[in-house]
Amino acid sequence: MTSTPDSEIYDLLPLNHICTDRRTFLQLGGACLCIAAAHCLDLAPQALAADDSESRFRREAGFYQKLPNRMVRCKLCPRECTVPDGERGYCRVRENRGGTYYTLVHSRVVAEHIDPIEKKPFFHFLPGAMAFSVASGGCNVNCKFCQNWEISQARPEQLRAAYLPPKELASSAARAGCPVMAYTYSEPVVWTEYVLDACEAGHHESVRSVMVSNGYIQQEPLRRLCGNLDAIKIDLKAFSDSYYSDVVRGEFKPVLNSIVAARKQARWLEIVYLVVPTLNDSDAEFRNLARWMKSEIGPDVPIHFTRFTPLYLLRNLPPTPVQTLERAKSIADAEGLHYAYIGNIPGHPGENTHCPKCRQLLIERAGFSITQMSVKKGRCNKCGNSIPGVWA
Repeated sequence: MTSTPDSEIYDLLPLNHICTDRRTFLQLGGACLCIAAAHCLDLAPQALAADDSESRFRREAGFYQKLPNRMVRCKLCPRECTVPDGERGYCRVRENRGGTYYTLVHSRVVAEHIDPIEKKPFFHFLPGAMAFSVASGGCNVNCKFCQNWEISQARPEQLRAAYLPPKELASSAARAGCPVMAYTYSEPVVWTEYVLDACEAGHHESVRSVMVSNGYIQQEPLRRLCGNLDAIKIDLKAFSDSYYSDVVRGEFKPVLNSIVAARKQARWLEIVYLVVPTLNDSDAEFRNLARWMKSEIGPDVPIHFTRFTPLYLLRNLPPTPVQTLERAKSIADAEGLHYAYIGNIPGHPGENTHCPKCRQLLIERAGFSITQMSVKKGRCNKCGNSIPGVWA
């Protein structure tokens, strides 16, 4: 599960309740929060009846190895689950049937919503655009702070779902006037086959694709995704092995490898770091993170330090103090990162983009809204400095 910004809790909306513009989204924000739980989903007319076949959601998995005795080894994420016949992998959405491995969530949409792209968050990718956002169930980690755990930690048959094949998804996004489709909310890595097919369908409709991911994936499927996605946001949940082992139930090093590979292969990359009080909020960790980013992926990759809100298995901790987020940004700035942001604090000046050369205010944000835009053809309108991103 990605370390989803607090705002993304709003996204577990009924599938027939889609906000079609930014104003409607902002007006409905409070109401959306109240109906967030996945078990409250009231699905659109295309939702499956109880007796409909599950077969429409099933496809042979794209990344696995067949073993003797009808066993399989998954090659999608670093867990490499070895799965006996009739059993499922850790993610709960991939099943061995007679020695053939299947995804059970192709076109199986459990949440659908239209969001500002800033909500993912992407700050250097088509600012002000609206993203047609979808999720299926499942995840390959179990973060104690997960904010959409109702869908990420469930088996697919436990969630009401709609059948939304890639061509229909892309057509829906185009009809809604969305230039972007976003794969988000749970963990798109575990529904990679659907993401790949949706990317292809989207490009036929001139709709781009972005993915919000934990980055816990093997290199070959990541390469395939990067070749089809237009942008990827990876959640770097901490900068320590122990945090990944104890809090995330995953591994640290493979995520670093994914970030480096995505920087080389993806069209655009941004990073989110959810700051959890007492667990990953030390000066040393912020400094090590910033130095690693500058050395391994360069100073121009945006990093979002976002506020934690206690949910799921970490309800004992307080929300992240604003001062902690400011300290993280200050350290990143001092270490030479050009685009360090503060997230989940609407209206904070740390949301804004400045030119790293002349310090001109380029993009002013108020929550998910753009109130000033001074990037012209990818350059600062004052000094002409190139500002990395996708602007048109």
